[in-house]
Amino acid sequence: MTEEDPTTTLRRLRSSIDNIDAALVYLLAERFKATKQVGHLKADHGMPASDPAREEQQVARLRSLAEQADLDPAFAEKWFNFIVAEVIRHHTEAADSR
Repeated sequence: MTEEDPTTTLRRLRSSIDNIDAALVYLLAERFKATKQVGHLKADHGMPASDPAREEQQVARLRSLAEQADLDPAFAEKWFNFIVAEVIRHHTEAADSR
C-alpha cells in the first residue's frame, strides 16, 4: 500500500472541511428560519424574547451532546450562547416592529 502525497491529503481534507462548512451554513439557515417563526409567535402574543429556563436546559443538553461527540463542552456552550444572542436580537426586532 502506498502513502498518499501530503499535498493530495491536504487537498482531500480541505475539501471535506469545505463540505462540512457548507452543510453547517445551510443548517444554521434552517435553524434561523425556525427561530424567526418563534420570534413572530412570541411577538404576536406578548411573550418575552428570552427564555432563560429554556436556554439553561439547552446548554445542559448541548454540553452532554458535545461530550458524547468528543467535542469540548465549553466550546459547544460558547457556540450556543453566540447563536442565542442573535436569536434574541431577532426576537426583539420582531416585537419592536409589532
